[in-house]
Amino acid sequence: MAGPTTAERQKAASGGSRPPRPPRSRVRLPRTRTLVLSLIALVLIGAGSVWLLYGSQWLRVERVTTSGTRILTPEEVREAAAAPVGAPLVSVDTEALEERLRKKLRRIDSVDVVRSWPHEIALNVTEREPVLLIEKGRKFVEVDADGVRFATVGHAPKGVPLLELTPDQEKAESSLRRFGSDRLRRESVRVAGALPEAVARDTRVVKVRSYDSISLELRGGRTVAWGSSEKGRTKASTLTALMKAAPKARHFDVSVPTAPASSAS
Repeated sequence: MAGPTTAERQKAASGGSRPPRPPRSRVRLPRTRTLVLSLIALVLIGAGSVWLLYGSQWLRVERVTTSGTRILTPEEVREAAAAPVGAPLVSVDTEALEERLRKKLRRIDSVDVVRSWPHEIALNVTEREPVLLIEKGRKFVEVDADGVRFATVGHAPKGVPLLELTPDQEKAESSLRRFGSDRLRRESVRVAGALPEAVARDTRVVKVRSYDSISLELRGGRTVAWGSSEKGRTKASTLTALMKAAPKARHFDVSVPTAPASSAS
């Protein structure tokens, strides 16, 4: 009779017992009561926040402040904005206020409407700067560097040149037909916007005879032949250097900035 096998002998030696298995970890799920209480707490917090923002008297618009005005008055800006005083601060449509201000007050270039918690709306205004004046009857239309006609005033502001559109008879028909008076005005605005600060302060008139014949009349009887509005920055730098090199000159020509000229008469 055959004896026990090797496996049977090993099993007998170990007493016939198997090695213990490691205990299984159990994930304890929260009880239903805890879940319900948590949900109720979240609902109450949400409802309280909504009531605080929209229903309470604590976070409502009480003041409207302005900043950045120069010509406009704070009262004009606040009246045009028509901010809903007394309304919940969170409900104020800031983009609608900005659009309303730009539409009603063309002098405003940009505006930033800010909620200032807990009770204030702040209107931060940037006004347009005139670079040219267009004479209209006995009044003057202010034009900014973008060509926007934003205001009509009774008195010409100091330091802002007057536009004179006086087409050359020989070139008038072709120039006006090709570019139009509005285009020529825009070109003059580009020239005025490119002037060096010191020259801009001394410029009395920007005279436009054609697209490529724009000139400046400065204080003291000095003149500048500018040409077209193209290469404005280069012409500005050239004019500044030319004026320093010939301080007693009366006439300057930067229409071709690579070949500038000046003369005393």
